[in-house]
Amino acid sequence: MLHEILLALLGYTGDLIIDERERQQSAGVSPDDSVSDQSTFKLAPDISFISPEERDIIENIIKLGFYYRELDRFAKKSRNLSWTRSGNESPSSRISELLKETSGNHSLYRRAIANGIVEILSVYRSSVLLIEQKLMSDSLPILATVTQGLNKFLVFFPPLYELILEIERDCIYGGKLLNLLYKRCHCGVPELQTCIKRLLWHGHQVMYNQLTCWMVYGILHDQYGEFFITRQQNKNSEHESSHTDNIQKMARVSNNDESLIDWSMGFSISMEMLPDYIAVCVAESVLFAGKAIRVLRNPSSSFRSVDVLTHQETGPQTFKESLRKEPSSNAAITRDELLPQSEADKIESMIKVLQESSEFHKRSFEEAIGAIRTIAASHLWQLVVVRADLNGHLKAIKDYFLLAKGDFFQSFLEESRELMRLPPRRTAEADLMVPFQMAITKTISDDKYLSKVSLRVNIRSNQVDLQKSKPFGDGGLSALSDTSLDGWDGISLEYSVDWPLQLFFTQEVLTRYQRIFQYLLRLKRTQMELEKLWESVMQQGHLDFARRHNNHENTETSQQRQQHLRPMWRVREHMVFLIRNLQFYIQVDVIESQWNTLQSHIKESRDFTDLVRFHQAYLSTLISQSFLDIGSVSRILDGIMKLCLQFCWKIENQDDVNIDELARIAEEYNRKSNSLYTILRSSRLAGSQRAPFLRRFLLRLNFNSYFEATVHGVLNVKRSQPMIPTSKRLQL
Repeated sequence: MLHEILLALLGYTGDLIIDERERQQSAGVSPDDSVSDQSTFKLAPDISFISPEERDIIENIIKLGFYYRELDRFAKKSRNLSWTRSGNESPSSRISELLKETSGNHSLYRRAIANGIVEILSVYRSSVLLIEQKLMSDSLPILATVTQGLNKFLVFFPPLYELILEIERDCIYGGKLLNLLYKRCHCGVPELQTCIKRLLWHGHQVMYNQLTCWMVYGILHDQYGEFFITRQQNKNSEHESSHTDNIQKMARVSNNDESLIDWSMGFSISMEMLPDYIAVCVAESVLFAGKAIRVLRNPSSSFRSVDVLTHQETGPQTFKESLRKEPSSNAAITRDELLPQSEADKIESMIKVLQESSEFHKRSFEEAIGAIRTIAASHLWQLVVVRADLNGHLKAIKDYFLLAKGDFFQSFLEESRELMRLPPRRTAEADLMVPFQMAITKTISDDKYLSKVSLRVNIRSNQVDLQKSKPFGDGGLSALSDTSLDGWDGISLEYSVDWPLQLFFTQEVLTRYQRIFQYLLRLKRTQMELEKLWESVMQQGHLDFARRHNNHENTETSQQRQQHLRPMWRVREHMVFLIRNLQFYIQVDVIESQWNTLQSHIKESRDFTDLVRFHQAYLSTLISQSFLDIGSVSRILDGIMKLCLQFCWKIENQDDVNIDELARIAEEYNRKSNSLYTILRSSRLAGSQRAPFLRRFLLRLNFNSYFEATVHGVLNVKRSQPMIPTSKRLQL
């Protein structure tokens, strides 16, 4: 009888100890599904020589045999290596099978847990063998020897069985399996806690191996999608189309560099596979470190020559002197130079320490990940800032996108002024290249970054259609007020960014720079038109005076026109005052101030992510303090610039000046400028980050309390009583 019990404890039933589920199947009766959740090992009902008390004790102890058999079945099923694919299998077929296998038994994490279960079962088998030896050595073997030796397994075998049932029933694998085990660790039974922690240790071995591949070599080794770092897949056409424009732009600037695509949209965090005990910020550090290692271990071939030239141009020697004194400087940059082997070994040793620990310590894990991320960020900073000359490119973007080269853009706007008075054509970009090149010739002598800047004009289709339906001609300037400004607002710049600077100057960053550039160019164009208006009118006035003096003409008509236009010159002065102060505020108080702050951060920082954060804050501050993020203010400023241009064009069209139209523009400008001042001095903006610089701007605008006095009224521009009806057009 005792031998039957020992065999049953190892999962083998017989005549005395039976499996009720097997008996029901052999009898042709459909077994109850709920039976599988409980032990089905029972004493045969026809045994009569055992007392009810002994029957209860035996049936209680033989439950261990049922649990052992089920745990062993799970371990063998999960450790089965027949699902391992051969290396000759095509990737397409492997991917097609992956979706079927992921929710099945083919899981590296399940196999690791199965290894831990095998360890526990081996201890159990050793205990059964030891009991058998005791029974054989005793002259009078008793059942108490069996129960006394195996009672401890009754504590944790049932919970382990429930665990594998939940794993199989809910198809739990990968990070979700680690999360389940971590939750089960928190119990009040020391024996069970020890077993679960051992299973969790085995699961963490897989995770640490994946971390090593990712954070040491930049390789994502995750065949079955179980790691919390995952490669993004374009699974549908909508997703692919949403990234088409970005991919095309990246391909143009980086020659289809795979590392750039991997950095921007290649990898992400799988929240489904991220264990709850690993914070999202820690997972983001893992993601960043792995992507940084991929960049450092896969340098672009084009970057090598750029890197050498950068060092030669920024060094104290000329190119020829550098070649004579350091002939080895033309050597290609290798991955070992970007990430020394000693640093890779250091990262691997940190993960190794975590892997060898018997328990998972959250604080130690986070500290190690943080240290690895710091190493990766430091070397990436060295690559981008030092080797790729980040500061030089930042200065170039400031020169061209933020209009720091004011003489260049002044020349460009003057050369293209007559062209911009006409509606844009489909060939507007080619048309603008002539004044653009002329401005370069006049103002720029030597700038190695100029070749990276290109002019673009985005013409709206309605502008071209309007041009065809309303060709420019006499009396057409009034129609141009709504079209020309909008059409030429499509002028923008593009900056060709080489590897690895695309990691810093992403498409989103360049788009924000383009938005600021278009705003600043409109502002500068408006200022120039207001200045050119005064110059043009004064020149025309001198010519008229000379002609009347020489021809002895009657000056009554001219005096009438000047009398009617005199109030408009005050309007022009108000416009110039506002536009100049706004431009000075943005260029000096905002751009130069924030540029100096960014430069100090660059000098102090040695971390790439800190650098990106500082630059993002710099861009956000530029947009914020320029009021581009406040829709109401931005629309008012656009409206003011539009009114200024209308005002200039109508007065310069001196053959046909409509005083009523000018007065309407003046009233509209007055209303918008007062609205602008009211919004800017509101308490909501006074408490924002704009406050210090905004107060300077408001002080310049309201230095004599003029705006404050007229904030609820209109500009003190009175129409003079004309000597002729106001509806009549004044002719020169």
